[in-house]
Amino acid sequence: MTTTKNASPVTAEPPAAAVAADAHWTATRDRLRNRQRPTASLVICDDPDLKKAVEEAKWTVRRITTALEAEPDDADLQRDLTTAQKALETVQADFDQVAIVLRFQALRRPDWEDLKKNHPPTEEQAEDNFVVNVETLGPHLIAASSLDGVTAEDAQYYLDEWSEGEASALFQTAWNIQSGTTRMDVGKG
Repeated sequence: MTTTKNASPVTAEPPAAAVAADAHWTATRDRLRNRQRPTASLVICDDPDLKKAVEEAKWTVRRITTALEAEPDDADLQRDLTTAQKALETVQADFDQVAIVLRFQALRRPDWEDLKKNHPPTEEQAEDNFVVNVETLGPHLIAASSLDGVTAEDAQYYLDEWSEGEASALFQTAWNIQSGTTRMDVGKG
């Protein structure tokens, strides 16, 4: 299937048999055409104590909630849960103030395929079964899928300067949203 970026969607009428079988086909078709591409976020927080505090507060809420399921009428547990939820809200608000959230969206398939074609693997990478040159693709993929305006130059800087684990997480977030997210179930017919 060959398309261009500016190609308009096919507007042919749905098959009469489909409309007859499902009176809501037009609405279903519109919903399918108007789906948003998947998104993913990378949350960066440089304060390990704050990250730990959020996790501990979440754990406390889960622990008390579980206890309340066993004893739903326990007034002390209900008060403890209210206190724990307020503490979680407070520490989460502090976390949200300092965290940096980078958002990425899946590209249109033709755009993704074009990007991969523009970054073929080196001979050595091809021998290792790579389908793209991740070194040259990385900054362009991050920029193309960024919802926050990260440029290819920004991305290259981050990939070069950040620790290996952090640079990998940045690349993997942009990469995984292209092929790793499926929002559907294949049910039995």
